[in-house]
Amino acid sequence: MSLLTRLRPPSPADTPATDADKAPRTWRLVLGRIVTVLAAVLIFAALLLPNQPFSITPTAFLRVPVEALVAVALLLVLPGRARSIVALTLGALLGLLTLIKALDLGFWSFLNRQFDLVADWGLLDDGLGVLEDSIGKGGARAVAALVLVLAVAVVSLLALATLRLSRVIVRHRRVSTRAGIAVTAAWVVCATLGAQVVPGLPVASRSEAEFVRDRALLVRQGVENQRAFERAVEVDSFAKTPANQLLTGLAGKDVVVSFIESYGRSAIEDPALSAYVNPVLDEGTKQLTAAGFTTRSAWLTSPTYGGYSWLAHSTFQSGLSIDNQMRYLSLVSSDRFTLTGAFKRAGWDTVGIEPDNTYAWPEGDFYGYRRIWDARNLGYQGPHFSWSRMPDQYTLAAFQRNEYGRKGRGPMLAEVTLTSSHTPWAPIPQMIDWDAVGNGSVYTAQAAAGKSPDQVWKDPAQVRTEYAKSVAYSVSALTSWAQKYGDDNLVLVFLGDHQAAPIVSGEHASHDVPITIVAKDPKVLDRISGWGWQDGLKPGPQAPVWPMDAFRDRFLTTFGPQGESH
Repeated sequence: MSLLTRLRPPSPADTPATDADKAPRTWRLVLGRIVTVLAAVLIFAALLLPNQPFSITPTAFLRVPVEALVAVALLLVLPGRARSIVALTLGALLGLLTLIKALDLGFWSFLNRQFDLVADWGLLDDGLGVLEDSIGKGGARAVAALVLVLAVAVVSLLALATLRLSRVIVRHRRVSTRAGIAVTAAWVVCATLGAQVVPGLPVASRSEAEFVRDRALLVRQGVENQRAFERAVEVDSFAKTPANQLLTGLAGKDVVVSFIESYGRSAIEDPALSAYVNPVLDEGTKQLTAAGFTTRSAWLTSPTYGGYSWLAHSTFQSGLSIDNQMRYLSLVSSDRFTLTGAFKRAGWDTVGIEPDNTYAWPEGDFYGYRRIWDARNLGYQGPHFSWSRMPDQYTLAAFQRNEYGRKGRGPMLAEVTLTSSHTPWAPIPQMIDWDAVGNGSVYTAQAAAGKSPDQVWKDPAQVRTEYAKSVAYSVSALTSWAQKYGDDNLVLVFLGDHQAAPIVSGEHASHDVPITIVAKDPKVLDRISGWGWQDGLKPGPQAPVWPMDAFRDRFLTTFGPQGESH
């Protein structure tokens, strides 16, 4: 050894590594492997995530996604810079697809359908409005901000996870290539043999590719359907009908159309729900019969499910199926002839009662209302019942005081929206003496003593029970009003707007809602004798089922000159 070598200070490379030196390296290595595993798990979970809540099971994630195999093969053959760009792009696209699935999961949970990439974006803004009504503007904005942050995080994390795995794959190119070939061969065998994790769930998955293909087709169909709808709006056999040819069979009658929130077929046919609702319907039939009324009922198929009531209202009014927000916006910006418009043209006074509206409602002009009563002018001084701003009995009492009971008025068409059966179904108001309703302050004790949404929503069974009780209350309020105040000229049409959310109605429930006509004058119900509707407030399983958009034309025809032969 030379003198210079002896005199040179020792370098780190010459110094043996101690346990203290090795520890940080070991932890970095372990941490790196954990991050890599988490990246792989995140990507595979995103690829295999179903877009329907009832399909999310442990077995759904025990499949082999072909998209991962294709991505591995592509990343192995690309050069460094291009590989990184492609990896980030694929990860970001996977993140966007995951967000669409998340939207689907939400829509399936509440509306029993998937998110429409063409027509449903406007509903997100309306959903924010409902959230503001429920938890306040500040809380709603905080939730919206959190959702936005989570959305950005999902896309970013999946992009970074894909980039990390691409580097790991290239670093271990030989092992990755062999593993990729082996798994691909296994995928082909499973696909050929039709191997399944459980019946209906193949081991060889191509669900993400099918998801992209199906959504692309639906986007194309959505655009074409919207164009067809815009043409259909212009075709209306009643648009030019003169006033003296409209609604001649209802001359001198007061027609009240009332929508009961979330009043669906399940409320009558599901045993757990009907135990609360059907006794009220049966008792209401008896009371109305004793008061001289006759009742007929059937079913309509609503265009919506679980929410977005205005789609049902506009369908009922326009005679067109309004099943998404884009159609709704197209409709209300048109001059389509509505059911209310027909009454207005024929000389009826037209009134809208919208107790939960807190702002100017330009759609009222489209429908044809001369006056609108809402939360700003109905005079309610009591507490909110969660989303519902006032109990249905108060709404009807205010309608009676301000419009129906007004002396010296002429025939009236009124649409009265009842909201006490709106989610979250807690607390629920109770019926009181009509003379005690006053300005609504009497309800303060009821709201304080009732159950809170937090109490109810801890237990799905309790959610269903409280929903049924809320529908029973709404029906009781309406039939009690008709019995107490309805005269010989009253024609009451009441119906549900849509089924309640799947947590109540079930995952595979229909879109059917009950509809009932109540009148004292036998000539009114004689006109609909050919409809085949059943006696009473409760339609049976064999009662006719019409699309909701068929009602307007059928009603105008039956109560016009064409229906005089009945």
